[in-house]
Amino acid sequence: MSATAKRVIGLVLAGVLVVGVVIVVVGGRLFGAPTGTAPVTTDLAVVHGVIGSEKKPFFDDPAVRAVFAEKGLDVEVVTAGSRQIATSVDLTGVDFVFPSSAPAAEKIRREAGARSVFSPFYSPLAIATFTPIVALLQSAGIANQDAAGTWHLNVAEYLKAVAAGTRWNQLPGAAASYNSSRSILISSTDIRQSNSAAMYLAIASYVANGNSVISSADAEAAVIDPMAALFLEQGFSASSSEAPFEDYLSQGIGSKPLVMVYEAQFLGRQMSVTGRSAITPDMVLMYPDPTVLSKHTVVPLSEQGTQVGELLQSDPRLARLAAQYGFRPADPAVFTAALAGNGLAAPASPVNVIEPPSYETLEAMITTISGRYDTPLASPDANVDK
Repeated sequence: MSATAKRVIGLVLAGVLVVGVVIVVVGGRLFGAPTGTAPVTTDLAVVHGVIGSEKKPFFDDPAVRAVFAEKGLDVEVVTAGSRQIATSVDLTGVDFVFPSSAPAAEKIRREAGARSVFSPFYSPLAIATFTPIVALLQSAGIANQDAAGTWHLNVAEYLKAVAAGTRWNQLPGAAASYNSSRSILISSTDIRQSNSAAMYLAIASYVANGNSVISSADAEAAVIDPMAALFLEQGFSASSSEAPFEDYLSQGIGSKPLVMVYEAQFLGRQMSVTGRSAITPDMVLMYPDPTVLSKHTVVPLSEQGTQVGELLQSDPRLARLAAQYGFRPADPAVFTAALAGNGLAAPASPVNVIEPPSYETLEAMITTISGRYDTPLASPDANVDK
């Protein structure tokens, strides 16, 4: 072989090496692979979990998967409504569950005999809405804006408007901004399946009960009719929080003027590189007053499930990644830093926060409301995203 040919081959091989290095480095940055760590073994233990749908993007994140893989875990998850997880999902072969509801998690913990649970992050319940809507609600005394610019829904006034059958076009100024004949009503998930709807019920029943947590059959009976109307009058509702939020983003004010969501869904979308454009300037995040915190709680059902819970609660990288999806980790500074890194101000922690009823009381109300539906509930399938 000539010297010239050898020199050409050498240059080609050097170029291939450089390209390979660039691909590895850029790929790691794009997909968030952890830096400064030992190589990840390919011999991973598969860990199965059932989680609420709002956490699926977090678990699918390559950076999250890389942290688990570094510890020898391949975490595979399917989604289901939190109430489904607690009542009807077959947990055979499942290593951990991760519902969005502390009462549901406590029921599972008791029944499974789990010795510990982990609550790595939480999210307040909130309402996704629009600028013309909050202006109309403010003119009717149903909403207000605080000094920091945060909007709040007065739940007591809202319940009065719903009970009176008030329609949007009956509010002052509606003709010029939202002249809709639809009833004022928050869109939620299916109360028979989803935690966000159950937390909505917890808030509404607290207010209807004279600002007291429902704790007896008599108190439940006194409020159950107006509570049922909040859900039955919606018509069709989806089984998990992702669907109504996506409808809000895609269908807009005409279809979904008020949608009950988790704060994390709205903020997480604002911080998403690929999805932030879906949050338009007229979209507003409003907080019910009072509100409730959705405490995302891991209940381990095996030793490997315990390992997942421990990592979620203690690994600072997972806390930072959770904050990027809008969840509030235990350290508020992590949440604030994630938002600041995306040019967003962190909303203040809600002050008027209530506790939900016990699992048994909440379940009794849900069962009563469920019995009033015209259509039966479809059989749950934890292998389908819900």
